[in-house]
Amino acid sequence: MLTTAPAINQQIRHKILDDFGVELFIKREDLVFPSISGNKFRKLKYNLIEARNQGFDTLLTFGGAYSNHIHATAAAGKQFGFKTIGIIRGEELGERFPQILEENHTLQSAHKNEMQFHFVSREAYRTKETSEFIKHLQSKFGEFYVIPEGGTNPLAIKGCEEILNTDDKTFDYICTAVGTGGTVAGLANAALPNQKVLGFSMLKETYLDKEIKGFTTATNWELVRNYHFGKYAKVTPELIDFINQFYKQQQIPLDPIYTGKLLYGIFQEIKADRFSKNSRILAIHTGGLQGIYGVNAQLSKRKASLINFANESH
Repeated sequence: MLTTAPAINQQIRHKILDDFGVELFIKREDLVFPSISGNKFRKLKYNLIEARNQGFDTLLTFGGAYSNHIHATAAAGKQFGFKTIGIIRGEELGERFPQILEENHTLQSAHKNEMQFHFVSREAYRTKETSEFIKHLQSKFGEFYVIPEGGTNPLAIKGCEEILNTDDKTFDYICTAVGTGGTVAGLANAALPNQKVLGFSMLKETYLDKEIKGFTTATNWELVRNYHFGKYAKVTPELIDFINQFYKQQQIPLDPIYTGKLLYGIFQEIKADRFSKNSRILAIHTGGLQGIYGVNAQLSKRKASLINFANESH
């Protein structure tokens, strides 16, 4: 039902890499299951299997209006025969739903994949993990299988452990963007003791270490917190220029929320001599390219430079 071929490791050629004597490869998880987008497929895989085993035909999950997880869950539900319900933060969005569908690529795509939306206030959204809130949703929608915001739970960690395979044993460093911490936990569980897992945090936070330790006892990982560009989802002209130049040089698309900041951070760390000469670095491309549309819409309103390779296939 949910088997895929291993993602390819694509080598990056760049003068900076030559100057500092390191090798960089990108694991193209974005190509494994494009409609379910990189690590989102990994996080959903065993949750879908468990939902089916428990006899559920409906998935319910949570997210913001531009959530990669909402986008991926809707696509997975459509592909594998589940009804899907998205609890979306921001009740004001529901008040102008037709306009939102025209403007918002994420929700538009999820709607096309037949996800049912339920918009709630930000105050109510903060109670989403309470039993009272879940019971309220059950009274409204009936029985469903709950997947947490961002998709991270023990079954998601199990899926993320499958990102690495035997071809990856020769790498010294495994690098990934971090949102909820599930991917870095799975990578840490799967990595060899001599490999270092670096998680580049996309949030201005101090709590993720504790979250990750709840999912792994491995100690071969570390968070890098210098490349969130001020806060989650914030973009700058420098970041946009980096993403566009990277695509021009490498023909690999990056998104501005996760993978763009990850690769920008890796190159900055290389220039700061974090990696010793002859190090081999593997960066995980976690997908999320659909997020380009939302960022470009905001940039267009400000008459700012756009990420210039957006494609409807994403």
